[in-house]
Amino acid sequence: MTAPASVRIDFVSDVSCPWCAIGLASLQQALAKLDGEVAAEIHFQPFELNPQMAPEGEDSTEHLVRKYGSSAGQIDANRAMIRERGAALGFTFNMDRRSRVYNTFDAHRLLHWAELEGRQIALKKILLRAYFTDGEDVSAHDTLLRLAVEAGLDAERARQILAGDEYADDVRAQEQFFQSRGIRSVPATIVNGQHLISGGQPPEAFEQALRQIVAAA
Repeated sequence: MTAPASVRIDFVSDVSCPWCAIGLASLQQALAKLDGEVAAEIHFQPFELNPQMAPEGEDSTEHLVRKYGSSAGQIDANRAMIRERGAALGFTFNMDRRSRVYNTFDAHRLLHWAELEGRQIALKKILLRAYFTDGEDVSAHDTLLRLAVEAGLDAERARQILAGDEYADDVRAQEQFFQSRGIRSVPATIVNGQHLISGGQPPEAFEQALRQIVAAA
């Protein structure tokens, strides 16, 4: 019996990016179909959609109008499409005009620590659910602390990290590294450090790309 091919996947994303939630769900479905053929090691890499966001956040509709020049109608249509894509993948989006956009830097610091503790995937999925499904403020330290504990991380250590600036330099270094490699939008799925799959692709696209990468290796 042939051993599964080992691949490293760097998933560059933000916890406030809806297409990142879609892309991750698609990637995981593709990997489930490739079980026995591909053994993937996923590493979540930081990307901030809004690094200058104020602590109180911003109304999401106002933010999208200002940032992209979209009309309220276009924003509503895009949200409906995202909800449909999510539902097809088993992910629930509850975004509406009351939603807010938050700063995600501290969430990325916790994700960096969670990788060292072997709990990064668990925390990532919990953060995405908290923001997109439950409408929580993923910049609030009390929220982040509760979510870290839910992911199986130590509460006191999480509190200590949030109270200071631990891992800030590591997160910024990783952000700069992937930006220097041309990553300007997310999700960006990088396989074995050289193959880029851009955007929130459907599971079939991830499955096909991974098969081709493994076959060519």
